[in-house]
Amino acid sequence: MKLARVGPLGRERPAVVDDEGTRWDLSPVTADIDAGFLAGDGLARARDAPNTVIGPDDTVLIPRRSVKTDYEVELAVVIGQTARYLDSPAAAADVIAGYAISNDVSEREFQLERGGQWDKGKSCETFNPLGPWLVTPDEVEDPQALGLRLWVNGELRQDGDTGNMIFDVAYLVWYLSQFMVLEPGDVVNTGTPAGVAVGANDYAYLQAGDVVELEIDGLGRQRQTVGQA
Repeated sequence: MKLARVGPLGRERPAVVDDEGTRWDLSPVTADIDAGFLAGDGLARARDAPNTVIGPDDTVLIPRRSVKTDYEVELAVVIGQTARYLDSPAAAADVIAGYAISNDVSEREFQLERGGQWDKGKSCETFNPLGPWLVTPDEVEDPQALGLRLWVNGELRQDGDTGNMIFDVAYLVWYLSQFMVLEPGDVVNTGTPAGVAVGANDYAYLQAGDVVELEIDGLGRQRQTVGQA
């Protein structure tokens, strides 16, 4: 295993480099490759760091010991230029490369019942099917006027519109840039409509064998069969 810090001076991120030379961001695992990381279980966590992003039709794996794996159709915003302390939401248009569909798969017990750290419920392997396309902004007339839908085993569970987002895309990108540096290739998931299994709904959580289908107007469609890790 090869560990490194990558990025511009003063804004480096911890990374692990695989045998093919691909660099995997370790930010969800540790803020830095430092004494605390090395003295603790950092090396083991780095070795097992999950890759959440998969293809739009790849298998989604339910984690071991999971009983509350949930689905979320979301508009994903892909960053195309470095965004750092943007002056206003209007400036976000200059740094957005395009839009895609994301299934922000979430394990609700890990997310909500184990200390309040959402990363545990959002970072399991295969938990972010993305695609099928990156659609450039010139083909998305209004990112706040897109219908979002998701089915489980043919049953429509979510049917919403990005016009109902509490904060619009431009505001989200501007706001994030005030607290972190957004780099080209970063993906911002924006939120999901009603109809997920968690909460007041009477929907079942996902199980191995379920089929999840989702679409966003103009951005294509995904289809995943659920498996067991």
